[in-house]
Amino acid sequence: MVDSEIAVRIRELRETIERQNFRYYVLDDPMIPDGEFDKLMRELESLESQHPKLRSPQSPTQKVGGFAATTFDEIRHRQPMLSLANALDESEFLDFDRRACEKLEQDSIEYVGETKLDGLAINLIYENGILTHAATRGDGTTGEDVTSNVRTIEEIPLRLRCAVAPSVIEIRGEIFIASADFEQLNRAQMERGAKTFANPRNAAAGSLRQLDAKITAQRPLSIYCYTVGHSDGAEIPDNHSELLQHLAELGLPVSPETRICDGTAACVAYHDNLATRRSQLDYEIDGAVFKVNNFAQQRSLGQVAKAPRWAIAFKFPPEEATTVVRAIEVQLGRTGQLTPVARLEPVFVGGVTITNATLHNEDEIKRKDVRVGDTVIVRRAGDVIPEVVRVIESERKSTSVPFVMPTSVPDQELTQQTLSIIHFASRRAMDIDGLGNKIIEQLCRSDLVKDPSDLYVITVEQLMELERLAQKSAQNVTDAIQKSKQTTLARFLFALGIHEVGETTAANIAQACGSIDAISEATIEFLLETPDVGPVVAASIHDYFLLQKNMAMITRLIDAGVNWPEVKIQRPVESNFNGQTVVLTGTLDTMTRDEARQMLLSRGAKVTGSVSRKTDLVIAGVDPGSKVEKATSLGIAIVDESEFVKRLEEN
Repeated sequence: MVDSEIAVRIRELRETIERQNFRYYVLDDPMIPDGEFDKLMRELESLESQHPKLRSPQSPTQKVGGFAATTFDEIRHRQPMLSLANALDESEFLDFDRRACEKLEQDSIEYVGETKLDGLAINLIYENGILTHAATRGDGTTGEDVTSNVRTIEEIPLRLRCAVAPSVIEIRGEIFIASADFEQLNRAQMERGAKTFANPRNAAAGSLRQLDAKITAQRPLSIYCYTVGHSDGAEIPDNHSELLQHLAELGLPVSPETRICDGTAACVAYHDNLATRRSQLDYEIDGAVFKVNNFAQQRSLGQVAKAPRWAIAFKFPPEEATTVVRAIEVQLGRTGQLTPVARLEPVFVGGVTITNATLHNEDEIKRKDVRVGDTVIVRRAGDVIPEVVRVIESERKSTSVPFVMPTSVPDQELTQQTLSIIHFASRRAMDIDGLGNKIIEQLCRSDLVKDPSDLYVITVEQLMELERLAQKSAQNVTDAIQKSKQTTLARFLFALGIHEVGETTAANIAQACGSIDAISEATIEFLLETPDVGPVVAASIHDYFLLQKNMAMITRLIDAGVNWPEVKIQRPVESNFNGQTVVLTGTLDTMTRDEARQMLLSRGAKVTGSVSRKTDLVIAGVDPGSKVEKATSLGIAIVDESEFVKRLEEN
């Protein structure tokens, strides 16, 4: 490749990796397999190594992982939480050992072998032996404050078992859900009619990042602790294996699979033994982790930008199997995107039976040249997502023909229309309880509903004509439709199903514009100034409101009675709240909490849901609860409602 092509490829790789990092670490919703991500990262590392002039401090090769999301308060780690470099096969692990031996000028190294848990990294902060804070890894420097949620995990002690506690100690671990508990959780989800989790990691991450700690308390979260970050006043042993024993003595759970491995032969044996037993373990692992045992040697080895030189994750190869492609079907998304899916002869891979695998898009299916009747190798990429690895061409029949991607699917307009209304009625959008997918499908097929505005003129009698819908059920559905008229601008905007506009983006746009008219008239330049809005999203929003049919539908929805409270645009003014981090707690008499929040935001304050050392002020109403106690213990200013109102009037 010429230099310009290399620069373009590096930029493409960085953008793709950053996007996937965000989905993995922040949204807990990875879209590509771990193996594919590793390949992208390897390609980027190689290109940057070959072309040092194109390196950048902002490259994902220089970062630990994700980003600190905005739904929780932030906590800055006293010592960064580094990620680990990966060895994808034995030769890469031996290269890691060789480099370490050369640096230490010795022939062999004593390692500690541990399971590489597929969970969520956590940083537990104990002050004088008491758990005071807990934070996710985030971007490695700053994580999300999940203290309230972590306190609900029974295995995590609120007080360390020690006679003399260190003044501060950061204890790092991995939160996960055991396999049996995961199956039970999904059964309970199904019984409630709720969405099931794709895998234990998603379940663990989603459970830990609940805004309501009561929900977290109902989830079967577990933890294994594996190291210490910053410490002040703690007696740290000379090696890692003794540190793990010390953590266990403090009452912290430590993996029983940890072993001392003297030299690479012992490490490879440990890795291979784990690989053969992984299906027998009661939790998901995707490899083994090896750390230099001696801390003095660790310090000598040091670290690179995002990972230590004294530790590595020796990953298991994704489990693969051979099967036959029965058919290739094309699925339609609500935004019109076509996705090819391979229907497979059932095959057991990675502990589950796989019957289909995504082929991603037209370019991917052409690149792999997957055809109906082909014998293919499939794997659970990242041990989760089924994918077709490659075709075994020697098994291909002479009558085989290439798959031609269609430009449309049968009943495409009807299908897309149905999917858009399903989205509109979903819980996170207009939240029309009882209006399930099957009812919507019938409404669309019977031509009673062509777009969301038609929902608001449906009668009980019309619903009763649908299959298996009696009068009471029909009445419940119409009641729910009427109830959904009372919404918020952010929910309404999200419900419209504009391409690339998720909940957070919708909320930011609503707050920036204040009304649907202002949104429809917003220029791309204005939209780009809104948080979480890039060029693609801005263009998508702008183009949506240019279409007359969309504007006409919105008008019909508003005429039908869909409404929301007035949104006051946040334009901070000069005030004594400007720049302050404020927490509201308890019941207010003269206003609602949401009204108080809007007043604070309009005066330049940052309103958060929990008290931390970053909090400047707590406004306490009636029955304020534990937040006042915590604020008192931290020496944070507390005012009652009358003082709050007085300060508002002073502005």
